[in-house]
Amino acid sequence: MKFIVAVAFLAVALAAPQGDKKPIEIVSSNSEMNADGSYSFDFESADGTKVSESGSQKQVGPKPEDIGTVSKGSYSFTTPDGVVLTVNWVADENGFQATGDHLPTPPPMPEHVVKMLADLKAAGVL
Repeated sequence: MKFIVAVAFLAVALAAPQGDKKPIEIVSSNSEMNADGSYSFDFESADGTKVSESGSQKQVGPKPEDIGTVSKGSYSFTTPDGVVLTVNWVADENGFQATGDHLPTPPPMPEHVVKMLADLKAAGVL
């Protein structure tokens, strides 16, 4: 029991404001929720951070009840050294996919793998 109390006090201490950091002002904020399940929102803060997202309901499987939310959006922020980084993303039946100039990308697929995949597709295996 003493351990739980100690952990609770530690959590409160860590959650407390650190130093003289003041909250960052939100300079613009918009949101929309529609009856069909679609939505959008965006905001911008005084430090230049921007967030935007929109989504809608979509049938993501073969059955009519296989409905899910598909979303897309972006966010950008300024690093401590003054570089603005932007991430664009999509979340749909294919998962979460983020793109950005600063994000790593996989190397190109070797030619023999591309040929093998084409052969498998032509044979009806893929």
